[in-house]
Amino acid sequence: MGESTAATATADLDLKLEKHRVELTGYCYRMLGSSFEAEDAVQDTMVRAWRSYEKFEGRSSLRSWLYRIATNVCLDMLTAGNKRARPMDLSESTPLAQAALSPRPDNTWLEPMPDNRVLPTTDDPAEAAVAKESVRLAFMAALQQLPAKQRAVLILREVLAWKASEVAELLDTSVASVNSALQRARATLAEREQGDKAASAAVSDPLDEEQQKLLERYVAAFEGYDMTALTALLHEDAVMTMPPFDLWLTGHDDITGFMTTLGSACEGSRLVPVQVNGLPGFAQYKPDPEAGGYAPWAVQVLEISDGRLTGFHFFLDTKRWFPLFGLPLHLEAEPGQVEQGA
Repeated sequence: MGESTAATATADLDLKLEKHRVELTGYCYRMLGSSFEAEDAVQDTMVRAWRSYEKFEGRSSLRSWLYRIATNVCLDMLTAGNKRARPMDLSESTPLAQAALSPRPDNTWLEPMPDNRVLPTTDDPAEAAVAKESVRLAFMAALQQLPAKQRAVLILREVLAWKASEVAELLDTSVASVNSALQRARATLAEREQGDKAASAAVSDPLDEEQQKLLERYVAAFEGYDMTALTALLHEDAVMTMPPFDLWLTGHDDITGFMTTLGSACEGSRLVPVQVNGLPGFAQYKPDPEAGGYAPWAVQVLEISDGRLTGFHFFLDTKRWFPLFGLPLHLEAEPGQVEQGA
C-alpha cells in the first residue's frame, strides 16, 4: 500500500470512528456518571478500535463493535466500585442553622455534561426525548446505584433500544440473563423513583410557553436577587445542592435564607443560558471586585415540575466546567453581548 493510499485509509477510518463519538460519549457518561471519565473512556475506545481494526472482521456492524469495546472500557473503570452521587443520595438535608460548606473529593459526585457532547442529532422526536430524559440528573443518579452490568443492560435496552439478543452477544451472555438483569434494574429504578421528586420532573422539549416564562422569571429574580420573587417560583419541597460541598438544603425558606447569608456574595450575578443534562441551565457569573466585570461561579442545572422549580443544582468547580461548556472565564460589565459557548 502506497503512502498516499495508507494516509487515505487512515483518514477514512478516523472519519468512520468519529461519527460515533457523541453517542459513545453519551453511553459512557451514563455508565460512569462523570463527564471527564466518559471522554477518557471514549478516547480509549477509539485508540483500541484503531489499533485492532485489522482484526475487525465485520461479523457485526462497526457501531456494535465500538459499543462492545466501550462497554469493556467502562466495566474496567467501574471495578473500583465508586458510585457517583448527588448530595441528597449521601446524607440527610441540613437545616440552615447548621449549614456548613464541607467539600468531598471530585470522584464522589455525579458531574454535569453539555447536551451537545452526549445527545446525537436525530429527526425522531421520540428518540430525542428518550435521550434527553436518560441524561437528566435524577435518572443518572439512579443508574449509578445499579451494578455495572445491570447498568449496561438497562442503557442498551431501554435508552438505545437494542434487542435482547444484541445485548447478549455484546456482553457474551444469554438472552435469559439479559432479560433477568433488565427486570432487576427496572425494579431498582422504580423503587428509587417513588421517593425522588426530581425523577418525575417534567420538562418539555422544546420548553413550552409556561416553562419558558418560568425561566425568564427565574433569571429576573436571581439576577435581581429578589428573594420574594424567587420564593414564588420554588416548590415548597425544592432542593438546592452545591457539589463539591455535601451540604444540601430543602424548602424555599432555607434556600433563600442561605442565599442571603452564606451565599450573599452571589448578589448581582449574571446568568448565561446553557443546555445541560437534558435540562435548562445557566452559567452563573458573580461580580469580580478585583478584576471588574464578572467571574465564573457555577453551572446551574434546574429541575421543573408542575410549573415550579423543584431543584436547582450549582456545580462550583468552574475551572473544569466552564471550558467543558465552551464558556469564557470572565465576563465584561456588559453581559448582554455574551453568547453561549459552542
